[in-house]
Amino acid sequence: MDLPDLPIRAALPEIKRTLDAHGTAVLVAPPGTGKTTLVPLALAGRVVVAEPRRIAARAAAARMAALLGEPVGRTVGYAVRGDRKTSKDTRIEVVTSGLLVRRLHRDPELPGVDTVLLDECHERHLDADLLLTLLLDARAALRPDLHVLATSATVAADRLATILDAPVLTVTARTFPVGITHVAPARGERVETTAVRAIRRALSEVDGDVLAFLPGVGEIARTAALLADVDVVPLHGRLSSRDQDAALRPGPRRRVVLATSIAESSLTVPGVRAVVDAGRSRVPRTDHRRGLSGLTTVRVSAAVAEQRAGRAGREAPGHAYRCWPEHEHGTLPRYPEPEIRTADLTRLALELACWGTPDGTTLTWWDPPPQGALEAARTTLRALGALDAEGNATSRGHRLLDLGLHPRLARALLDGAPVTGTRTAAQVVAVLDADRTTRVELDPRDADPKEVRRLSSLIPTEAATTDDPAFVVALAHPERLARRRSPGSSVYLMASGTAAELPPGTTLADAEWLAVAVADREPGRTNGRIRLAARADETLALTAAPTLIREEDDIRWDGDVVADRVRYLGAIPLGRKPLNSPEATRRALLLGLKAEGLALLHWTQDATRLRERMAFLHQTLGAPWPPVDDEALLPYVDTSTARRKSDLARIHAANVLQAALPWPEATRLDTLAPDSLEVPSGSRIKIDYSTGDPFLAVKVQEAFGWTETPKLADNRVPLVLHLLSPAGRPTAVTADLTSFWKTGYPQVRSELRGRYPKHRWPEDPTTAPPARR
Repeated sequence: MDLPDLPIRAALPEIKRTLDAHGTAVLVAPPGTGKTTLVPLALAGRVVVAEPRRIAARAAAARMAALLGEPVGRTVGYAVRGDRKTSKDTRIEVVTSGLLVRRLHRDPELPGVDTVLLDECHERHLDADLLLTLLLDARAALRPDLHVLATSATVAADRLATILDAPVLTVTARTFPVGITHVAPARGERVETTAVRAIRRALSEVDGDVLAFLPGVGEIARTAALLADVDVVPLHGRLSSRDQDAALRPGPRRRVVLATSIAESSLTVPGVRAVVDAGRSRVPRTDHRRGLSGLTTVRVSAAVAEQRAGRAGREAPGHAYRCWPEHEHGTLPRYPEPEIRTADLTRLALELACWGTPDGTTLTWWDPPPQGALEAARTTLRALGALDAEGNATSRGHRLLDLGLHPRLARALLDGAPVTGTRTAAQVVAVLDADRTTRVELDPRDADPKEVRRLSSLIPTEAATTDDPAFVVALAHPERLARRRSPGSSVYLMASGTAAELPPGTTLADAEWLAVAVADREPGRTNGRIRLAARADETLALTAAPTLIREEDDIRWDGDVVADRVRYLGAIPLGRKPLNSPEATRRALLLGLKAEGLALLHWTQDATRLRERMAFLHQTLGAPWPPVDDEALLPYVDTSTARRKSDLARIHAANVLQAALPWPEATRLDTLAPDSLEVPSGSRIKIDYSTGDPFLAVKVQEAFGWTETPKLADNRVPLVLHLLSPAGRPTAVTADLTSFWKTGYPQVRSELRGRYPKHRWPEDPTTAPPARR
């Protein structure tokens, strides 16, 4: 066989010798060196090549078959989900990482396979990381003779070499020079607008096709609309196999290929001389707290930016246009973050349980799964019936795994078919799995017919009892059943407790209930955003998610008593009815008294004064005299006759205080803190305890003959006297009456006797008789 003269060709003998000697090897070779197509052809025996994406698997098989001058499916074949071209003569089979994981579950020995080539390991896809881990386990226990070759386009292969216990082989590419130009976005400019400026500049400065990397399908569509005068070809994972393959063939005219990260490393797009890099990539992220998972737009890493730029120099000198300022390039992360750290791990957790290692701690990982995310995944799987209480896979868990779908979608297909019929269940699951629709309201007719047939073949044919797509959605995501928060609102509360909003103009705007299939939340936004949903109702929600139904007592104070039994679907309230429980009412009343204070009770002037006297004794003498703040008195409030806030006003605060008095010490209350005091004139005047320092307001003439200051609390606290003029105005304040008569009274006498000549102002007030008038 005459292999093309690519950089990897000279290294093929060494690669084979290394694999024969060590059984494992790590091959570091950049894109364009031929590692994906030439190495498998050079290896002996049956070879399985694992690619991270379906399009890459088909493209690699097609390229190798073309080198052999054969159709795909003879010596070289491929198998991806829903599509397979192999025969009895197939020696090299290209598969997706996820499909090879399925095969390992069915037979960990991989009978008949001599070598597994793990391509593009640097991309760190979740399935690829799991495949590496399970292969290492199977090789150690069952197939020590199995050769494993891991390839990477980056030099960050040390960890990979360590876990494989393998030597590293490096091949450099004969690349053409690639110039770099930074096209910085204008302030507030959308990513596709900047990309269009860069694309038009590339078309004017460079010959050949332009390959533009954009974050996702939405940006590709908007960019294509702005390039109506250009031959535009999209390339992304939502396209059909035929359309994807068409983008990988040279066109009759100059083209602009608008691609997602799907074209970064494992594909060759012919004719490309210029690359436009928007600098963004869409990666899976899971928000476990809000119960949302989906794709998030992030900045690309420096390694990814280098790979993208290298696409311009595969076949001739080229140029790369980067849509960010040059000074920001140094702030890019060095490598992309592994999916295992950020993605939903529900499927991985089921894989581990079915492998017999639920926590995965006995396995060898490139990066181990985060325990918090793994436990959240196990919780989901237990709710689906896929795991038992100990975390082991149930027979249902094995069945869900066998379907080859995310466990949620497998459950929706398996349990939805008996209710909606096999075809409807398959249609909805196909839509959810592909997420191809651009409308918000889910329509089963958007499903790929080929995928519907494949899914239908996986389960028994069932006749429909009700043809409602929302039921299938709810089976997949019961925690995303949602109810409108208020009439006319576009905000819905999901069973998970997360609020999500419908975009304006959707046909679902009048729906009271929704089964939300896809929702995400942009950073900085309070509510999530509903991207795909089906119209539902309460009956459907209760039928699809019975485990989320719960009843809870709502006992609180909301300006008045609230004591109800509330029925919920997750966090969604369905209805309430009064508890009619005296204990519940008491708890609500006490919460009200805590919130608003004992001012809600009936307070007379005498009750207020009693409280002030008790507070004085507690402050002065301490125990057994109790504190009398609201919190301390609360246990003494008898609410047995109260049912609502208005009833509290009929509870006498004096009774609460009487209940709080310490006995027998309370018998000395009037001695220790008398309510009033008889002054020398014979008048009985109330003592003011309101300030915490008791005082007595008495006219000077009524205090004549009083030689010592009265004392309270067993003579511990002198009573402060506010001495008043005949008109009742303060003239002096003293706690030492003896000193006042000697030093303060002469000045008061001189000031007031001229003003009040009819009143007596004796020179010696200690011997003068007191007078009331």
